[in-house]
Amino acid sequence: MLNKNTTIIKRVLEQVFFYTLIILVWQGIYYLGVSVFGFWKSYAFPSPLGVWSSLVRLINQNALFFAIYYSLRRAFIGYFIAVLIGIIPGLLMAKFKPVMRTFGPLILGVQTLPSICWVPFAILWFGLNENAIIFVIIMGSALSIAISVDGAIRGVNPIYIKAAKTMGAKGLKLYLKVILPASLPALISGLKQGWSFAWRSLMAGEVMSASIGLGQALTMGRDLADINRVMLIIVIIVIIGVIIEKLIFTTIEIKVAKRLGFT
Repeated sequence: MLNKNTTIIKRVLEQVFFYTLIILVWQGIYYLGVSVFGFWKSYAFPSPLGVWSSLVRLINQNALFFAIYYSLRRAFIGYFIAVLIGIIPGLLMAKFKPVMRTFGPLILGVQTLPSICWVPFAILWFGLNENAIIFVIIMGSALSIAISVDGAIRGVNPIYIKAAKTMGAKGLKLYLKVILPASLPALISGLKQGWSFAWRSLMAGEVMSASIGLGQALTMGRDLADINRVMLIIVIIVIIGVIIEKLIFTTIEIKVAKRLGFT
């Protein structure tokens, strides 16, 4: 137990040292570039102190927490709908080869489209509102989830399936007892990838709307030519993405791996 706690403390200290070093180097580059050599103007390059000032200002205005809340709400709603939509074609492609040969290339091709490509459709179909943003999130992540579901099921070792069939397992029982448990690690990784697509799509959707959110805060920083505010929102977007991945998906991956005996 002591060794485990020591390892955790060591990892935390390593990360604190690493990010502290990044901030110091960043501030040093800002100082040299702005005050010493004059490579750029102070309003054109963000600084750690400027970003911190923007953070304090947004917190005092009660704007930051509302932006994070509304963005997370849209992201989760869009993501869960995308999961429900994406699972169906993924299962069909994995089960039926004709569907894979015909529908698969179409899904793969459309999935490569950047999320911003769906913004015009969202505006024309829904207007500048919440539904338009959620639509962009769904289109940005559902197809990725479908491809991940198909890949996870196809990646199951054929020996498991053959062994189960020789024991009499077939149909729904084969899927629930053998294929689904064996594909869980890959399936969770695919869902995690789908979340990353959903989070990026959220930003593409929010920058088009005046609705409260991180994307709108990012756009306002651009309109005000406030480079420190823009940098602050970018950092917050990255931090939230990492936190959700670690707290939710990584935790699930570890528990599933232990349950299946992989660790």
